[in-house]
Amino acid sequence: MRLLTAITPHGYGHAAQALAVLEALCARRPEIELHIATTVPEAFLRSRLAHPFRYHARATDFGLKMSSALEIDLEASAQAYASQLRLWDSLLEAETRFLDALAPDLLLADVPYLPLAAAQRLGMSAAALCSLNWADIYTHYFPDRPEAAQVRERLLDAYNSARVFLAPEPHMPMPGLNNLQSVGVLARTGRNRRAAINAKLGLTPEDRLVLIALGGVQGRLPMERWPQRPGLHWLVQQGWEVDRPDCHAIESLQMPFTDILTSCDALLGKIGYGTVAECAVNATPLLYIPRADWPEEPYLADWLERHGAIARLHAEQVETGDFGRILEVLLGQPLPSPPAPTGAEAAVDILLRAFI
Repeated sequence: MRLLTAITPHGYGHAAQALAVLEALCARRPEIELHIATTVPEAFLRSRLAHPFRYHARATDFGLKMSSALEIDLEASAQAYASQLRLWDSLLEAETRFLDALAPDLLLADVPYLPLAAAQRLGMSAAALCSLNWADIYTHYFPDRPEAAQVRERLLDAYNSARVFLAPEPHMPMPGLNNLQSVGVLARTGRNRRAAINAKLGLTPEDRLVLIALGGVQGRLPMERWPQRPGLHWLVQQGWEVDRPDCHAIESLQMPFTDILTSCDALLGKIGYGTVAECAVNATPLLYIPRADWPEEPYLADWLERHGAIARLHAEQVETGDFGRILEVLLGQPLPSPPAPTGAEAAVDILLRAFI
């Protein structure tokens, strides 16, 4: 069986969702010939999926245009959707040619719409997977634009053309979909390797270690302005080039990301599906940076309040680093029993019954 998975390259969250399902599916059906179409870095995909696959460096959607790691460029996003609408026929024709040449037995989309529309045109089996859809996100930000109704209709038609739209918990309501089917949370469980990390970084058992991760979105935080606090250390991307004795490069640990997350006292980052799900499943408190008017945020935050520990920062606190007390309170919160990551196996059950 040949499977094509098309993944939105807006951060790493969509890839993380898809890879969790692919890992479970390929474990049950190791004969699958897997193809992945996205511009998410190939190295990230291979770090999370052992099953062999062919990488196609192409993406038909963009999600939203970003002006920084946390800020959406609303005008650029609106213009990009308007441009897609004008070019829809030619874009759909190009995607149809790609799918026709590859001839997969099944398309799984998280959550680009053009591949689904092309699959419908070809009479090809297709499923969608995501905790959100771009039709709802678009409508949230751009309801009054003259082309808004037509954009929403095109996107929803594509999503509804899939035989099933698998929505992992926690997910947005998505009332415009007639094929929605909820499954459990999608997340990887890590191994606590804190003793090895402490030895590598020269930390004591009493030291606190906070992982900073922005979900694959480009940009950095102004850590040079943050005060240093005794006993508090940070793990950051090497590319940030932070020159402080309390900062350490994530890459220096040479460990799987989920093991690092599980081993840290907390994660600081923007709120997104992958971050919330993996923090809950691995019992890691989340100190999150709000995303202005992000429609998915209330659903994610409310869910993590029930299944983990979460605290919200304000933009000015991120700029100054003045959030020591908030972090202390967060680390003192009791943690409930972590939820079981049942979504991948449930999604595979549905896919196998429907398509394979």
